[in-house]
Amino acid sequence: MRVAAVIVAAGRGSRMAEARDDRAPKQYREIGGRPVLWHTVQAFSRHEAISEVRVVIHGDDAHLYETCIGSGVAKVGPAVTGGATRQISVRNGLEALGASPPDVVLIHDAARPFVTSTDITKLIEAVARHGAAIAATPVADTLKRGASVGGGDGAAITDTVDRTGLWRALTPQAFAYVDIRAAHAAAADRDDLTDDAAVAEAAGLNVHLVATDPDNFKITTPDDLARAEARLSQSSPPDIRVGSGFDVHKFGPGNHVWLCGLKVPHDAALVGHSDADVGLHALTDAILGAIADGDIGAHFPPSDRQWKGAASDQFLAHAVQRVAARGGRLLNVDVTLVCEAPKVGPHRDAMRARIAEIIDLDIGRVAVKATTSEGLGFPGRREGIAAMATATVMLG
Repeated sequence: MRVAAVIVAAGRGSRMAEARDDRAPKQYREIGGRPVLWHTVQAFSRHEAISEVRVVIHGDDAHLYETCIGSGVAKVGPAVTGGATRQISVRNGLEALGASPPDVVLIHDAARPFVTSTDITKLIEAVARHGAAIAATPVADTLKRGASVGGGDGAAITDTVDRTGLWRALTPQAFAYVDIRAAHAAAADRDDLTDDAAVAEAAGLNVHLVATDPDNFKITTPDDLARAEARLSQSSPPDIRVGSGFDVHKFGPGNHVWLCGLKVPHDAALVGHSDADVGLHALTDAILGAIADGDIGAHFPPSDRQWKGAASDQFLAHAVQRVAARGGRLLNVDVTLVCEAPKVGPHRDAMRARIAEIIDLDIGRVAVKATTSEGLGFPGRREGIAAMATATVMLG
């Protein structure tokens, strides 16, 4: 069974913007050092049963989305442009899946970042049994119906509402794909349907209620944002990993060397299957080592002719993408070059800037250092260059 997720992130978050006197949509606010939307997308992309994730965004938010998600998150397809209403946005998201339709689709609000893997699984299983199901929690509070009095704050109670059988509808809401797509198409001229379950009900579908985690709350106000931040700060500490890398290349005939992504003039060249950039090779291994994902030779075998003479920046970019696919990010990197020549000092800042560009990291988190071996060993004999690197990665 193929399962996809549509995450609706096209809203403007007017209540949040008005309260904070700015216009940044709530789904791009940061909690735990990452945008709300990033946390939401990760919850689905990490789930083993989800094969594809499509995010529906506002037409004005392409840059925000690219900064938030980029292209390195596993299972996430191209962003879909939403419409004037949530209903239109969902319909656009469903249609975007049409080229390779899934069996089941889960529709979820971007501003609910705390959906659990367990609840996603429960909903997928419920769709297999019932055809349609939504995350929900039974109403536990006493409910009152009120009427405004004299235009002031609050209202007067007119009735106590029987809460028996009442549930709060949450997301995800899960459906057989062909059914919910047809239901949305049939409801295209209606504007009174407040969620996807209502769209399904209007089409005559039976929707099952699945009791799920009540902490799967929607971030709407600044207080909600503070609550979300507090929840993340109380959760398990982040998974911090440190990896190390080491590489060596000997000198051969030539008039330049590639070091840390720069072409540096020299009276010899470094010999290797690719461009022999010893600094980037060591750093690539350090990043792969931090996530226990093999080494550069496993990903780019020297026996493969397609890498002959290849630029090493693509190896480094690949390692960063592997980190992103695990839901992680680089925190800082450090490269040490060991050689008598060429002199690294005049090029150090340019090397830092080039590495920062390749791995999309602030230059203040990129270090490049150089040392000699005091005339000892092969670097001291000017037979080649060695490089050591460390990389710090945070997963989750």
